[in-house]
Amino acid sequence: DVQLQAFGGGLVQPGSSLRLSCAASGLSLERYTVTWFRQSPGKEREGVSSIRNDRETYYADNIKGRFTISRDDAKNTVYLAMNNLKPEDTAVYYCARLGYGANWANLFEKGKYDYWGHGTKVTVSS
Repeated sequence: DVQLQAFGGGLVQPGSSLRLSCAASGLSLERYTVTWFRQSPGKEREGVSSIRNDRETYYADNIKGRFTISRDDAKNTVYLAMNNLKPEDTAVYYCARLGYGANWANLFEKGKYDYWGHGTKVTVSS
């Protein structure tokens, strides 16, 4: 069974931290760029952070300095550490693997990704 599974979401208060995990089974993440996206109710799915196979990272402006993406290729897993969470971070978070042969330009373009996780919900509320 080929899948990406995102987990680690939950209900937290503003200012709290969470770490999301994106674990792959049946497919390798090692040579691929992986990106976290999120989607809030009524909004388009947006790119949050990407990590290339060479560990170069990219962040959306609205989370820069608060979120950190990392990867453990031995565990076939990518992480998103989220600190100082705000209510506007409330969303379902998805991870996705960049399609084979896709270039690194505009990594937040959803159409570049061939495998998607089912998403994990993050709710930030007091």
